[in-house]
Amino acid sequence: MSTFDTLVVDVNDVFWTYLLIPLVICAGLYFTVRSKAVQLRLFPEMLRVLKGKAQPDEGGRKPVSSFGAFTISAAARVGTGNIAGVATAVTLGGAGAVFWMWVMALIGGASAFVESALAQLYKVRSGDGSGSYRGGPAYYMQRALGKRWLGVLFAVTITVTFGFVFNSVQSNTIAAVATNSFGTGDSQWAAPLIGLLLAVLLGLAVFGGVKRISSVTTVLVPVMAVIYLLLGTAVVLLNLGDVPRVLGDIVGGAFGFKELTAGGLGAAIQQGIRRGMFSNEAGLGSAPNAGAAAEVSHPVKQGLVQALGVFFDTLLICSMTAFIILTTNPELGGRQGADLTQNALTDTLGGWAGHVLTLVVFMLAFSSMIGNYYYGQSNIEFMTQRRWVLPAYRALVLAVVFLGALGSVTVVWNLADVFMGFMALVNLAAIIPLSVIAFRLLDDYVAQRRAGLDPVFTRDRMPDLKGVECWAPPRAAREREHEPA
Repeated sequence: MSTFDTLVVDVNDVFWTYLLIPLVICAGLYFTVRSKAVQLRLFPEMLRVLKGKAQPDEGGRKPVSSFGAFTISAAARVGTGNIAGVATAVTLGGAGAVFWMWVMALIGGASAFVESALAQLYKVRSGDGSGSYRGGPAYYMQRALGKRWLGVLFAVTITVTFGFVFNSVQSNTIAAVATNSFGTGDSQWAAPLIGLLLAVLLGLAVFGGVKRISSVTTVLVPVMAVIYLLLGTAVVLLNLGDVPRVLGDIVGGAFGFKELTAGGLGAAIQQGIRRGMFSNEAGLGSAPNAGAAAEVSHPVKQGLVQALGVFFDTLLICSMTAFIILTTNPELGGRQGADLTQNALTDTLGGWAGHVLTLVVFMLAFSSMIGNYYYGQSNIEFMTQRRWVLPAYRALVLAVVFLGALGSVTVVWNLADVFMGFMALVNLAAIIPLSVIAFRLLDDYVAQRRAGLDPVFTRDRMPDLKGVECWAPPRAAREREHEPA
């Protein structure tokens, strides 16, 4: 296993250092400049749009609102990346990694805007009579670029990345936190038992009562996030005198001469960007799958909401994890991953805080597992309608969840880096040339806002665009409904 892990690390270092990190940064800066820093300039507009309500359709069905899509993507975003991923970044890259996570969020907000606005524009009706939508990168690759093969490549990649690799990360983190919380880390039966339990619970969700379980998790996830923020706030307040030192360590670790000469600066940048991408998913092409489901009057609205989600995830939740760790354990000794966060909480607040974190991690990670599974399912449905494929996919997901609980922390996270990086590469290959469409949409939106209007988009505003299925003008939509079959 050590040889395999070493190989994965070597591949990661070359792939991220010489290809993906420069591409992600350049793409994010390009989107930021071309959009005139939309992620910062229109921040008040993000909050306004988030409060918008979706009106029931003609059948009386209530569609997914902007806020609803925001919570769906937030439920997938806010998970182990915020707790275990940040701890891993700080352990491997030092405090300076936190700074580069912040930079990644600020730049990545523009990438999130572009991909989610495109997903909204090229969404399609689900076809199941529910009036819902589905979409994402695979759809704009086929409809806007005319490259179905690229859409299929992305669909395969996101299915493997989220359905298999990321779900193994979630189960691995749950197992690590649970065994540490209950003092069973040395037991050979604890991890297999936890893995089996997770596989059974996820099986109940994906084979049976998914609506009931997912409805419960969508209520509990915000509650768990609030509980985590309260725990973190308590830790920071009890160590308030250490906050200036922590800020100094973060900035010093990002630019310090010591880190530069020791080679630590590169590690800080790499880990900050890797973990930042895993956590907020900006540019990955995952959040647009949820964003496409929203019912909004203009594609830009959902682009703004998803950009806000990046800030919520990284600048709030991830920063809280970093301050929990760095105020309590500045030397970062002894543990890694979720164990490091858990020990920081228990050292300050007592043993009960570790048990609370176990519950928080379980709910956040399990909710993410359900979301990850459905990212894969929706993309499988893009590729094929063969009936045997989905049951086979479900069985493989459950097997991976079980095995993930048994795996090494380093191996699991390094594999996540490889697949996440390739997925981002495929998505960026599409959104860079298509971003001109997103910027046209943004100009249209801003012009309507300046005129004092609540922006509304119909496809006749940009009749040269091909592959746009929805967004018909109201009159055209009615005429189409009365056309003979």
